[in-house]
Amino acid sequence: MAESRCMQLLISPTNLGEAKLVADAGCPIVDIKNVDEGSLGAQPVSVIRQVIAAVGSSDARVSVAIGDLPCLPGTVSLAAHGAATLGPDFIKAGLRGATGAVDARAMIQAMVQSVHDVDQRIITVASGYADFKRFDGLHWQDLLEAASKTSVNVVMLDTLIKDGQTLFDAMSMSDLHRFTDMAHDAGLKVALAGSISMEHLDRLCEINPDILGMRGGVCHQSDRTQGICSQRLTQLINTLQHQPTVHTGA
Repeated sequence: MAESRCMQLLISPTNLGEAKLVADAGCPIVDIKNVDEGSLGAQPVSVIRQVIAAVGSSDARVSVAIGDLPCLPGTVSLAAHGAATLGPDFIKAGLRGATGAVDARAMIQAMVQSVHDVDQRIITVASGYADFKRFDGLHWQDLLEAASKTSVNVVMLDTLIKDGQTLFDAMSMSDLHRFTDMAHDAGLKVALAGSISMEHLDRLCEINPDILGMRGGVCHQSDRTQGICSQRLTQLINTLQHQPTVHTGA
């Protein structure tokens, strides 16, 4: 049976004003994270509450990042549980401290169980890092092996080190295709991020992940530490709305 799939855009605002801008522009997923605390840095509870309340009347769904986490499943569990009580649609955990599939599985299971204890409707996202070789991190194949043995919903690749190197500098097109195809074969959704810009859209459409994550590419001067540019944001949303739907075989 064929399945229709098109990429959904996830944009990461860092404050309430940006969150409103992103939601009002029609972005499907508003991702709450703190760029000052890392690739998947967590925002304070007060900020998350404000953003969820502010975008609640829009069609946007809300994602919450809970950090680039150490390999401490208890810490992961507590962070995930706390985030789940705030009522987001997605919760993302960065598996920073995992070095193999066993570590990753323990971290993912801790997140998923704690989230589902609060609300089984929340979509769970386990994020590895495409630039894992730069810091002896978790290999993408180990991420897939671990995730396939849990009930996590989405696997993600981002970049941990934000120094201008992109997802495509960190991994080859061949490996990104393999990651995406293997995840889909295992019944997992795929999210890709990592200093992505408009110039990468053709390659991303070829890979065809389920979710495309971006911040720097829609910021002024393509700098993730600066504010989101409404013109860039609108251009990106309009471009993705006109992308062809990909039909995958079963």
